[in-house]
Amino acid sequence: MTLSRKRLLGGAMLAAVAGIALLGPLHGVDPLRQNLSDALLPPGGAYPLGTDHLGRDMLARLAAGARLSFGLALLAALLAAVAGTLLGLLAALRGGWAERMLLGLADAVQALPALLLVVLVTAFAPGAFLPLYLGITLALWVEFFRISRNAAAGVLARPQVEAARLLGFGTGHILRRHLWPEVAPLVATLFAFAAGTAVTTVAALAFVGVGARPPVPEWGSMMTELLPYYAEAPLALLLPALLIFLTVLGLHLLAGRERA
Repeated sequence: MTLSRKRLLGGAMLAAVAGIALLGPLHGVDPLRQNLSDALLPPGGAYPLGTDHLGRDMLARLAAGARLSFGLALLAALLAAVAGTLLGLLAALRGGWAERMLLGLADAVQALPALLLVVLVTAFAPGAFLPLYLGITLALWVEFFRISRNAAAGVLARPQVEAARLLGFGTGHILRRHLWPEVAPLVATLFAFAAGTAVTTVAALAFVGVGARPPVPEWGSMMTELLPYYAEAPLALLLPALLIFLTVLGLHLLAGRERA
Protein backbone atom coordinates (compact mmCIF):
# COMPACT_ATOMS: atom_id res chain seq x y z
CA MET A 1 0.00 0.00 0.00
CA THR A 2 1.55 3.33 -1.08
CA LEU A 3 1.73 6.28 1.24
CA SER A 4 -0.89 8.21 -0.75
CA ARG A 5 -3.35 5.35 -0.26
CA LYS A 6 -2.56 5.31 3.44
CA ARG A 7 -3.36 8.99 3.64
CA LEU A 8 -6.56 8.40 1.71
CA LEU A 9 -7.55 5.66 4.13
CA GLY A 10 -6.69 7.88 7.10
CA GLY A 11 -8.76 10.69 5.65
CA ALA A 12 -11.68 8.32 5.14
CA MET A 13 -11.48 7.21 8.79
CA LEU A 14 -11.50 10.79 10.02
CA ALA A 15 -14.32 11.63 7.64
CA ALA A 16 -16.35 8.78 9.13
CA VAL A 17 -15.77 10.16 12.62
CA ALA A 18 -16.71 13.64 11.43
CA GLY A 19 -19.85 12.17 9.87
CA ILE A 20 -20.83 10.69 13.24
CA ALA A 21 -20.30 14.11 14.82
CA LEU A 22 -22.54 15.76 12.24
CA LEU A 23 -25.25 13.14 12.63
CA GLY A 24 -25.90 14.23 16.20
CA PRO A 25 -27.73 17.50 15.45
CA LEU A 26 -29.53 15.85 12.50
CA HIS A 27 -30.65 13.00 14.74
CA GLY A 28 -32.26 15.54 17.04
CA VAL A 29 -32.02 13.57 20.31
CA ASP A 30 -30.70 14.98 23.58
CA PRO A 31 -27.62 12.89 24.53
CA LEU A 32 -28.43 13.43 28.23
CA ARG A 33 -32.09 12.33 28.09
CA GLN A 34 -32.68 9.18 30.13
CA ASN A 35 -35.36 6.52 29.67
CA LEU A 36 -34.77 3.58 32.00
CA SER A 37 -37.45 1.50 30.29
CA ASP A 38 -35.26 1.51 27.15
CA ALA A 39 -31.99 0.61 28.86
CA LEU A 40 -29.42 -1.47 26.92
CA LEU A 41 -31.56 -1.84 23.81
CA PRO A 42 -29.88 -3.21 20.68
CA PRO A 43 -29.70 -1.08 17.51
CA GLY A 44 -32.99 -0.61 15.74
CA GLY A 45 -36.11 1.48 15.55
CA ALA A 46 -35.81 4.85 17.23
CA TYR A 47 -32.27 4.00 18.40
CA PRO A 48 -30.04 3.34 15.35
CA LEU A 49 -27.06 2.39 17.55
CA GLY A 50 -28.99 1.21 20.61
CA THR A 51 -29.02 2.68 24.11
CA ASP A 52 -26.79 2.63 27.18
CA HIS A 53 -27.57 1.44 30.71
CA LEU A 54 -29.66 4.55 31.41
CA GLY A 55 -31.63 4.39 28.18
CA ARG A 56 -29.72 7.23 26.54
CA ASP A 57 -29.40 7.23 22.77
CA MET A 58 -25.94 5.93 21.80
CA LEU A 59 -25.86 7.74 18.44
CA ALA A 60 -26.55 11.08 20.09
CA ARG A 61 -23.93 10.44 22.78
CA LEU A 62 -21.28 9.22 20.32
CA ALA A 63 -21.87 12.28 18.14
CA ALA A 64 -21.59 14.63 21.10
CA GLY A 65 -18.49 12.74 22.24
CA ALA A 66 -16.93 13.15 18.79
CA ARG A 67 -17.34 16.91 18.94
CA LEU A 68 -15.95 16.98 22.47
CA SER A 69 -13.15 14.39 22.37
CA PHE A 70 -11.91 14.97 18.83
CA GLY A 71 -12.57 18.70 18.54
CA LEU A 72 -11.05 19.76 21.83
CA ALA A 73 -8.15 17.32 21.46
CA LEU A 74 -7.34 18.97 18.13
CA LEU A 75 -7.50 22.35 19.85
CA ALA A 76 -5.07 21.23 22.56
CA ALA A 77 -2.67 19.82 19.96
CA LEU A 78 -2.93 23.03 17.92
CA LEU A 79 -2.11 25.19 20.94
CA ALA A 80 0.86 22.94 21.74
CA ALA A 81 2.04 23.11 18.13
CA VAL A 82 1.85 26.91 17.95
CA ALA A 83 3.52 27.48 21.32
CA GLY A 84 6.21 24.82 20.90
CA THR A 85 7.09 25.81 17.33
CA LEU A 86 7.33 29.52 18.11
CA LEU A 87 9.49 28.87 21.16
CA GLY A 88 11.70 26.47 19.18
CA LEU A 89 12.25 29.01 16.42
CA LEU A 90 12.93 31.71 19.00
CA ALA A 91 15.52 29.53 20.73
CA ALA A 92 17.29 28.77 17.45
CA LEU A 93 17.26 32.38 16.26
CA ARG A 94 18.25 34.07 19.50
CA GLY A 95 20.55 31.46 21.05
CA GLY A 96 22.43 32.42 24.19
CA TRP A 97 20.60 32.75 27.50
CA ALA A 98 17.14 32.55 25.87
CA GLU A 99 17.95 29.18 24.31
CA ARG A 100 19.45 27.84 27.53
CA MET A 101 16.44 28.96 29.55
CA LEU A 102 13.96 27.36 27.13
CA LEU A 103 15.96 24.14 26.98
CA GLY A 104 15.98 23.99 30.77
CA LEU A 105 12.23 24.52 30.86
CA ALA A 106 11.71 21.75 28.30
CA ASP A 107 13.92 19.39 30.31
CA ALA A 108 11.96 20.17 33.46
CA VAL A 109 8.63 19.43 31.77
CA GLN A 110 9.90 16.20 30.25
CA ALA A 111 11.18 15.04 33.64
CA LEU A 112 7.54 14.30 34.51
CA PRO A 113 5.62 11.59 32.63
CA ALA A 114 3.10 13.25 30.33
CA LEU A 115 0.05 11.56 31.85
CA LEU A 116 1.18 12.45 35.37
CA LEU A 117 1.64 16.08 34.34
CA VAL A 118 -1.92 16.20 32.99
CA VAL A 119 -3.25 14.56 36.17
CA LEU A 120 -1.45 17.11 38.34
CA VAL A 121 -2.94 20.02 36.41
CA THR A 122 -6.47 18.62 36.29
CA ALA A 123 -6.41 17.67 39.98
CA PHE A 124 -7.02 21.33 40.83
CA ALA A 125 -10.43 21.20 39.11
CA PRO A 126 -11.53 17.59 38.44
CA GLY A 127 -14.07 17.32 35.65
CA ALA A 128 -13.38 20.82 34.28
CA PHE A 129 -12.29 21.00 30.66
CA LEU A 130 -9.98 24.02 30.75
CA PRO A 131 -7.40 22.47 33.13
CA LEU A 132 -7.68 19.19 31.22
CA TYR A 133 -6.72 20.65 27.87
CA LEU A 134 -4.23 23.05 29.42
CA GLY A 135 -2.50 20.03 30.95
CA ILE A 136 -2.46 18.22 27.60
CA THR A 137 -1.01 21.31 25.92
CA LEU A 138 1.71 21.54 28.56
CA ALA A 139 2.58 17.89 28.02
CA LEU A 140 2.72 18.14 24.21
CA TRP A 141 4.51 21.43 23.48
CA VAL A 142 7.98 20.10 24.32
CA GLU A 143 8.14 17.77 21.31
CA PHE A 144 7.23 20.63 18.95
CA PHE A 145 9.84 22.81 20.65
CA ARG A 146 12.65 20.27 20.26
CA ILE A 147 11.80 19.35 16.66
CA SER A 148 11.48 22.96 15.48
CA ARG A 149 14.62 24.12 17.36
CA ASN A 150 16.80 21.28 16.04
CA ALA A 151 15.55 21.71 12.48
CA ALA A 152 15.95 25.49 12.59
CA ALA A 153 19.45 25.25 14.08
CA GLY A 154 20.53 23.01 11.19
CA VAL A 155 19.08 25.39 8.61
CA LEU A 156 20.69 28.45 10.20
CA ALA A 157 24.11 26.83 9.85
CA ARG A 158 23.77 26.47 6.07
CA PRO A 159 25.90 28.67 3.78
CA GLN A 160 22.88 30.17 2.01
CA VAL A 161 21.48 31.48 5.29
CA GLU A 162 24.84 32.99 6.22
CA ALA A 163 24.98 34.57 2.76
CA ALA A 164 21.48 36.01 3.22
CA ARG A 165 22.56 37.60 6.49
CA LEU A 166 25.69 39.08 4.90
CA LEU A 167 23.52 40.59 2.16
CA GLY A 168 21.44 42.35 4.80
CA PHE A 169 18.29 40.22 4.78
CA GLY A 170 16.48 40.35 8.11
CA THR A 171 15.08 37.70 10.39
CA GLY A 172 11.66 37.84 8.73
CA HIS A 173 13.09 36.95 5.33
CA ILE A 174 15.19 34.10 6.76
CA LEU A 175 12.16 32.79 8.62
CA ARG A 176 9.90 32.84 5.55
CA ARG A 177 12.34 31.66 2.89
CA HIS A 178 14.60 29.25 4.78
CA LEU A 179 13.26 28.17 8.16
CA TRP A 180 9.53 27.70 7.71
CA PRO A 181 9.70 25.54 4.53
CA GLU A 182 11.93 23.11 6.45
CA VAL A 183 10.10 23.19 9.76
CA ALA A 184 6.48 23.14 8.54
CA PRO A 185 6.38 19.52 7.24
CA LEU A 186 7.91 18.25 10.48
CA VAL A 187 5.43 20.20 12.58
CA ALA A 188 2.50 18.98 10.48
CA THR A 189 3.57 15.35 10.90
CA LEU A 190 4.11 15.76 14.63
CA PHE A 191 0.74 17.51 14.96
CA ALA A 192 -1.09 14.45 13.68
CA PHE A 193 0.63 12.23 16.25
CA ALA A 194 0.05 14.80 19.01
CA ALA A 195 -3.67 14.99 18.20
CA GLY A 196 -3.92 11.20 18.46
CA THR A 197 -2.09 11.32 21.79
CA ALA A 198 -4.51 13.97 23.03
CA VAL A 199 -7.53 11.84 22.10
CA THR A 200 -6.20 8.80 23.96
CA THR A 201 -5.13 10.91 26.94
CA VAL A 202 -8.60 12.39 27.35
CA ALA A 203 -10.12 8.92 27.20
CA ALA A 204 -7.57 7.43 29.61
CA LEU A 205 -8.09 10.16 32.20
CA ALA A 206 -11.76 9.22 32.46
CA PHE A 207 -10.71 5.86 33.92
CA VAL A 208 -8.83 7.54 36.78
CA GLY A 209 -11.59 10.01 37.54
CA VAL A 210 -9.87 13.28 36.58
CA GLY A 211 -11.17 13.64 33.03
CA ALA A 212 -14.70 14.26 31.86
CA ARG A 213 -17.27 12.96 34.32
CA PRO A 214 -20.74 11.50 33.77
CA PRO A 215 -23.14 12.45 32.35
CA VAL A 216 -20.82 14.28 29.95
CA PRO A 217 -20.83 12.29 26.69
CA GLU A 218 -17.08 11.82 26.26
CA TRP A 219 -15.79 8.58 24.72
CA GLY A 220 -13.61 7.60 27.67
CA SER A 221 -16.27 8.31 30.28
CA MET A 222 -18.82 6.39 28.19
CA MET A 223 -16.55 3.34 28.24
CA THR A 224 -16.10 3.71 31.99
CA GLU A 225 -19.86 3.79 32.55
CA LEU A 226 -20.57 0.88 30.23
CA LEU A 227 -17.77 -1.41 31.40
CA PRO A 228 -19.94 -3.20 34.04
CA TYR A 229 -22.45 -4.05 31.29
CA TYR A 230 -20.05 -5.55 28.75
CA ALA A 231 -21.81 -8.93 28.89
CA GLU A 232 -25.33 -7.52 28.38
CA ALA A 233 -24.44 -4.89 25.76
CA PRO A 234 -20.97 -5.49 24.25
CA LEU A 235 -21.74 -3.31 21.23
CA ALA A 236 -22.46 -0.28 23.42
CA LEU A 237 -19.01 -0.65 25.00
CA LEU A 238 -17.32 -1.35 21.68
CA LEU A 239 -18.66 1.71 19.82
CA PRO A 240 -16.76 4.48 21.68
CA ALA A 241 -13.63 2.31 21.67
CA LEU A 242 -14.01 1.86 17.91
CA LEU A 243 -14.29 5.61 17.36
CA ILE A 244 -11.14 6.21 19.41
CA PHE A 245 -9.35 3.56 17.34
CA LEU A 246 -10.51 5.05 14.02
CA THR A 247 -9.58 8.57 15.07
CA VAL A 248 -6.07 7.73 16.27
CA LEU A 249 -5.32 5.37 13.38
CA GLY A 250 -6.63 7.90 10.87
CA LEU A 251 -4.39 10.62 12.30
CA HIS A 252 -1.37 8.33 12.25
CA LEU A 253 -1.99 7.33 8.64
CA LEU A 254 -2.17 11.00 7.69
CA ALA A 255 1.10 11.70 9.50
CA GLY A 256 3.30 9.94 6.93
CA ARG A 257 5.50 11.99 4.63
CA GLU A 258 5.86 11.50 0.90
CA ARG A 259 9.19 10.07 -0.21
CA ALA A 260 10.77 10.29 -3.57
